Amino acid sequence: MMSMIDEVRSAMVAAMKAKDKERKESLSFLLSSLKNKAIDKRADLTAEEEAQVVLKEIKQVKETLSLTPEDRTDIIAECEHRLAVLDEYAPKMMGEDEIRSIVKDVLAELGITEPTGKDKGRIMKELMPKVKGKADGKQVNEIVASMMR
Repeated sequence: MMSMIDEVRSAMVAAMKAKDKERKESLSFLLSSLKNKAIDKRADLTAEEEAQVVLKEIKQVKETLSLTPEDRTDIIAECEHRLAVLDEYAPKMMGEDEIRSIVKDVLAELGITEPTGKDKGRIMKELMPKVKGKADGKQVNEIVASMMR
């Protein structure tokens, strides 16, 4: 099976041949992030680690986008293009129903029938490893909060 580094590298070569500069640059950033992570680890990355690198890149681009003034359309366009490319490599995120189902399982495991604010720490501690890299932390937090009294 091809590693994500190989996939991104071949996509980057294809983008260079197609003279798609923006796509090539986006893939180049992703490739260097993946390689750096592998160098830091001194080993090949697992699929989960590759996914974390992609999600981290997406988060950084979204932060840049949120801090960019509206009149800087060049930066906004670049960020949106980069997000589109990164989304191709991002793991599929869980939907709200899937997350709710896992939250209910965690509540059952912990024996909590009516969660309150005091239980939140315990719930999140059990829940986050199960959804890490598969769900947006902010969304998970909102769902857990919505289920509390």
